[in-house]
Amino acid sequence: MIFTLVWSVTSLYADTGVVDSKGSSSGVNPKGEISEASTNGVSEVSTKESVKTESLFETDQSQIENQSWMLHGQNTDIIQGHPRFHSPYMGQNSLTSGDTLRQSVSLDLYLGGHLWPGGDLYFNPEYFQGYGFNQTRGIAAFPNGEVYKLGTESGQEVIPHLFYRQTFGFGGEQEQLSSDLLQLAEKVDVSRLTLTVGRIEVGDQFDGNAYSHDQRTQFLNWALIDAGAFDYAADSYGETQGITLEYNQKEWALRWGGFMVPRSSNNLAFDHHPTKGWQDVLEFEKRYALGEHPGTVRLLGWLESAKMGSYEEALGRPDLDITQTREYRLQYGFELNAEQEITSDLGAFLRASWRDGKSEVWQFTDIDESISLGLHLMGTQWGRKEDVVGIAGIADEIGAQHRSFIAAGGTGPLIGDGQLNYAPESVLETYYDAQVVEHIHVAADYQFVNNPAYNQDRGPVHIFALRLRMAF
Repeated sequence: MIFTLVWSVTSLYADTGVVDSKGSSSGVNPKGEISEASTNGVSEVSTKESVKTESLFETDQSQIENQSWMLHGQNTDIIQGHPRFHSPYMGQNSLTSGDTLRQSVSLDLYLGGHLWPGGDLYFNPEYFQGYGFNQTRGIAAFPNGEVYKLGTESGQEVIPHLFYRQTFGFGGEQEQLSSDLLQLAEKVDVSRLTLTVGRIEVGDQFDGNAYSHDQRTQFLNWALIDAGAFDYAADSYGETQGITLEYNQKEWALRWGGFMVPRSSNNLAFDHHPTKGWQDVLEFEKRYALGEHPGTVRLLGWLESAKMGSYEEALGRPDLDITQTREYRLQYGFELNAEQEITSDLGAFLRASWRDGKSEVWQFTDIDESISLGLHLMGTQWGRKEDVVGIAGIADEIGAQHRSFIAAGGTGPLIGDGQLNYAPESVLETYYDAQVVEHIHVAADYQFVNNPAYNQDRGPVHIFALRLRMAF
């Protein structure tokens, strides 16, 4: 019903939204979330929906130069379940063998408006409903990126994005930025500085990957959408407030972000002591080509100060209460992120990440070391050019102090079986995403989880999912 209404209204006013270089109006071809995607290959910051795009309006994107406003939307529905698995015991955060079926729904609108030269305002309201397995607990590399740590049975409205972006051009060569879910089509200088401030997600601009960064069109697993050990600033819904700067050149880009952090682990309330609670993220991106096939390498590092507990100090307490050890501490980590086109239809990706692992996980999930790699294949060879097949593997570990804390009966944001027969947690995921008709895709997904929550006494777990997505 909502999609029908929006579709009708947007179709009625479609010709008022875009102005090309001749001053005439044309349509929109939405693609991605916050990004600076070049149509000429000079600069492309891959974000959550940078590979698979869907358009409500058929138009020649190359003729669009500047949009004055835009309106896009998406709806994603996921059903995910697993059969019973070996489970000799359970703890507070264990994946329950009988918890066999869960569903999630998300519905987003994306609105953007051009205010003045270089200045744009964006707004993204979202409705979501659903839970993950065991209320999103039991597996460190959790299998559904659409579910939040705070699930809801009746539905909830949130605002993932409300931000202002200002672009400062330095002249010289220009490029065309295509219309994305959170990007107005506009022609900009290749050499530029972009300021973003407001309510955003760290993953909008950092840790991007063309082949693995969007649970709505690509892999579902948390540790494939983002680097597993990247404890990025976020509340329990995955959003934060902050400011970012990106300096872009033809073959490279440098990004910095300063973000607010939660008052306590995985909390909705933010720490309002900006000199004590904060996270800084720095990322360098290098673009290159192997013959005619583009590739990108990103190096990322982060430093965070938050009122975190210590695993070592908690182990010295008879009650293992890590909250009683909380004080302002530093945590840091690093990531290597690479993507490479192999053929026009086949691409590969790699992520390797590490965090110091001495203080408790503050925002993301119980992973201190992670490596993932995979392949992304378009369906051109079998006459289905809009279809995609993906396959990837993940291997995760936790550090010695973190491991001892969990083995003693402690719990993290997602894991804690009461005891631990430690082994690395590993996941294999594969999916097939098929276009049903224009704007509608359905996907089948399978994940094999070995040693869930790093416990070789439990599992393995076979997880199956169906995903339906509509977008305009």
